Amino acid sequence: MIPESYYLALSAMLFVIGVVGVVVRRNPLVIFMSIELALNAANLALVAFGHRHGTADGQALVFFVMAVAAAEVAVGLAIIVVIFRARHRLSVDDLNLMRW
Repeated sequence: MIPESYYLALSAMLFVIGVVGVVVRRNPLVIFMSIELALNAANLALVAFGHRHGTADGQALVFFVMAVAAAEVAVGLAIIVVIFRARHRLSVDDLNLMRW
């Protein structure tokens, strides 16, 4: 049986990769994929903690996080498609200029 610490280490590595992707990348699609990676890392940690304590609470929270992630992807991709149709390119720097 694999120890829970391995799952938590994998979760931490995935979360760090997701955060680095959000901070470093300039493409909104890559930023959304990085956010999804960080959310999946949190899901893995929740399941590992739930298994460690012998309850299904972690798995119940995973369903909530997955629902939030699905809604975020649906709304975020719709916004990205609308911006791409209007500007014919995608860059976070261009989106930053839209607030003024």
